Amino acid sequence: VHLVESGGGLVQPGGSLRLSCVASGFSFSRYTMSWHRQAPGKERELVASISNTGETTGYEDAVQGRFFISRDNVKNMVYLQMDSLKPEDTARYYCKAIIGSSDYWGQGTEVTVSS
Repeated sequence: VHLVESGGGLVQPGGSLRLSCVASGFSFSRYTMSWHRQAPGKERELVASISNTGETTGYEDAVQGRFFISRDNVKNMVYLQMDSLKPEDTARYYCKAIIGSSDYWGQGTEVTVSS
């Protein structure tokens, strides 16, 4: 299982970023995927999740209405569109696959929201 995130960077408050995660080494279309983030000095938290078909999504309250998770089961990709970014969204963002009883993580991509 291999997950590689990209798309992070420095953005001003109110701006947008689109994170991508490419997956390999497993049957991507069979599994729920999720995005998590970890800010300095804080625990890692769930941001958004998406079912294997993409029909069901869920969001943490703080990002509801601003972040949108999607996936492409042909390209084995999961995305996180982040709009109206706030300084408190600054964190390292990770994608995760839950396969059976195991969690698999990417290395993360850094997002900094600052003027």
